[in-house]
Amino acid sequence: MDERLIPYQEKMEKTLNNLHEEYASIRAGRANPHILDKLKVDYYGTPSPIQTVANVSVPEARIIQIQPWEASLVKEIEKAILTSDIGINPTNDGKMIRLVFPELTEERRKELVKDVKKHGEDAKVATRNIRRDGMDAFKKLGKSEDMSEDAVADLEDGMQKLTDQFIAKIDKAIEEKSKEILTV
Repeated sequence: MDERLIPYQEKMEKTLNNLHEEYASIRAGRANPHILDKLKVDYYGTPSPIQTVANVSVPEARIIQIQPWEASLVKEIEKAILTSDIGINPTNDGKMIRLVFPELTEERRKELVKDVKKHGEDAKVATRNIRRDGMDAFKKLGKSEDMSEDAVADLEDGMQKLTDQFIAKIDKAIEEKSKEILTV
C-alpha cells in the first residue's frame, strides 16, 4: 500500500472503532456493562468512570451488578444512572446497585435495529467523506508535483479499494448487531 494512503486508512479505522463503541452501548436485551462506559461519577471532585470506582459484574444474563469500592459512592452512582439516558431504574440495597434489564418487545427491537442502521449509515458517510478528502488531496498533488496521471489514478484506485473494504466492514458490523438485537 502506498504510504500516502495510510493517514486515510487510520481515519477510516477510527470511524469503524467509533461505530463499534456506539454499538457496545446499545443494549440488546442482555446485560452489557459497556452501557455504563460513558457515565461518570463525582469521586472526590473528579468525574470518574464507574468502572474505576466500582466492581461491575454480570451475575445473570439480564442483570448488571455495581459494587462501589466505597459505600459513600452508592448514592453518586445511583444518581448518575438515573440522570443518564440508559432507561433503567437502579435497585439500591445500600451496598451495591443492580440494574435489571427487562425483556425487549418486538417493537423496541425494531426501533433498536433502525438506530443501529442509522449509526452504520453515519459511519459510511464519514468514510466516504474521508475518501473525498483523499481524492481531492491526490488531485492537488498531481497538479502541484511532477506526478504522472497514472500515479494519481493509482492512488485514487487504492483509495477507492480502501473505502470499499471499510464500507464492507461497516455493513458486516450493522448485520451482526442487527442479528444480535433481533435474536430473542
